Amino acid sequence: MDDTGHRGRHELQVSDRVCPDCGEHTYAALCPDCETHTEPHYECNDCGTVCEPDEAGRVECPNCEWEVTAATYQEVDVNDAYRSALETVGERESAFEILKGVQGLTSRNKTPEPIEKGVLRAKNGVTSFKDGTVRYDMTDLPVTAVKPAELDVTADHFRELGYETDIDGEPLRHDDQVVELRVQDIVLSDGAAEHMLKTADFVDDLLEQFYGLDRFYEVNERDDLVGELVFGMAPHTSAATVGRVVGFTSAAVGYAHPYFHAAKRRNCDGDEDCVMLLMDGLLNFSKTFLPDQRGGRMDAPLVMSSRIDPSEIDDEAHNVDIVREYPLELYEASRELADPEAVEELIQIGEDTLGTDDEYHGFDHTHDTTDIAMGPDLSAYKTLGDMMEKMDAQLELARKLRAVDETDVAERVIEYHFLPDIIGNLRAFSRQETRCLDCGEKYRRMPLTGECRECGGRVNLTVHEGSVSKYVDTAIEVAERFGCRPYTKQRLKVLEQSLESIFEDDTNKQSGIADFM
Repeated sequence: MDDTGHRGRHELQVSDRVCPDCGEHTYAALCPDCETHTEPHYECNDCGTVCEPDEAGRVECPNCEWEVTAATYQEVDVNDAYRSALETVGERESAFEILKGVQGLTSRNKTPEPIEKGVLRAKNGVTSFKDGTVRYDMTDLPVTAVKPAELDVTADHFRELGYETDIDGEPLRHDDQVVELRVQDIVLSDGAAEHMLKTADFVDDLLEQFYGLDRFYEVNERDDLVGELVFGMAPHTSAATVGRVVGFTSAAVGYAHPYFHAAKRRNCDGDEDCVMLLMDGLLNFSKTFLPDQRGGRMDAPLVMSSRIDPSEIDDEAHNVDIVREYPLELYEASRELADPEAVEELIQIGEDTLGTDDEYHGFDHTHDTTDIAMGPDLSAYKTLGDMMEKMDAQLELARKLRAVDETDVAERVIEYHFLPDIIGNLRAFSRQETRCLDCGEKYRRMPLTGECRECGGRVNLTVHEGSVSKYVDTAIEVAERFGCRPYTKQRLKVLEQSLESIFEDDTNKQSGIADFM
């Protein structure tokens, strides 16, 4: 509420954009008067000089010699913008339960997304990532052969996708025939399929109600997703790989060829990646939404691979045997404990076919299965509770396996998981910046007043005590219960003392004369 009592008016830091035709200034991507695409307006806050970006996209004031952005503080009538957005797309508030926004924009020029997109996402029950896309996460699992029946589709579906024969070269006629999966074909989990249906409805509504174009997907059931293209992406990368949906599974995983997972910069060991509908990524992704900070462009599809080149993916994916059976000589050599290099010529692997006509197919397997989803549908890591419960489950399994030393397992978990995590978080805490909770301004050191110099808001830490010490108690308990080495226990004790010296509040601690003797 402003000084006149008008509800919905707020002072916001948003992009200052100008219409090239009529000169109107606005924060919107389209001019409200003539509907022309607007351009960022860069004006130096000190001297008022209007600046232009250089070839690299950087903007610097020629007089003050410092960086200039298009972000300015403007009074925005959010209520009016919201009502206008509802009218533009022809929706009512009853179409959704709640419409959520963000407290502030983190991109360099503070460019906001049209509210209309948020309205249509809320209507269809989906949310957006920081770059404007809608995503669904799945655990990676590699597979090279499938049956249409186990993917809840038919042989007709597969023939429509170009599959003509099974792995034996027989014509594909039946749902239970085994078919070699193509390199860029993927299998969605049931949850992912349901989410993709909602996303497809959102994209169609967006095309029709906001852009005035024809609907693209027009899906009614999940079978309509078969043959649709998606983006696959791994965390901490900036490249998306195009895949094609061929079926569905009850397991909460994403089945795909080892080469597809490797193309996402993954090594197929149970990592969790995301998928997004291709049209959603092409239509709604924008670099202007990405945070203006280190790592801000990670997890964003800045580039796209439409075709996988097997020779360009990680070598680990090439080290997969592609034969239907192992020769007798291999088993005889194993009895003699022969050097692996002495028998490597006996088994054909993916690397052997690189650069040939067979580099995309011919991936045989040695053992068949009734259904690739016969195991647990959900990883125990998600069904178990806190970290202590997960540790107990892992170590209980170690106790049952005669080939495994549970003390060694505990040592390895502490040494390779807990200790690096605690030490890394402690280092991050000591080097952290502080950030204004209102405008997002960052400071290397906390201002003495505790207030932001830009807007007067409250300045707070970006790394907190809980994230640093969350695994300490668990690690100490595991070390004691499983009789870890004194060296490991001492390392944990030293870390615990370091944390106490940093986080313990000395201001309320009563001191006696003995403390100084």
